[in-house]
Amino acid sequence: MLSAIHHPFGGPVPACLSRALAWLLFALLLTPALAQQPVSSPPTEQQKIDYLISTVATLHNASFIRNGSAYDAEQAATHMRLKLRFAGSRVKTVDDFIVYCATGSSVSGTRYTIRFADGHSIDAATFLRGKLAVFRTP
Repeated sequence: MLSAIHHPFGGPVPACLSRALAWLLFALLLTPALAQQPVSSPPTEQQKIDYLISTVATLHNASFIRNGSAYDAEQAATHMRLKLRFAGSRVKTVDDFIVYCATGSSVSGTRYTIRFADGHSIDAATFLRGKLAVFRTP
């Protein structure tokens, strides 16, 4: 194809100029494709919820305290997923998720806490809001 390019005033186009024209043509054809690349969109509420559940599920050496009993990280995440499923349409935002599914027991009213290996504990909602703030920071 490149050998078919001819100089407008006659004669073949030098090979180096043919390659330059080919690259220029390639770049011109590629530009619209690159311009249509999706811009990084903000995470959806479901992605934020998934992030928080995943964060809890991967906590190491931490216990999730619910109604006075300690559960491991995966059990805590499973419980949050269950509460999310039961909450249904009440959970529209990640803040709804924290309030309805991750803050405390709807039966006893006791707040959930997370106890770490070093002995310190934190309210689950405070922990999740802190993680969410980090997630939102670009």
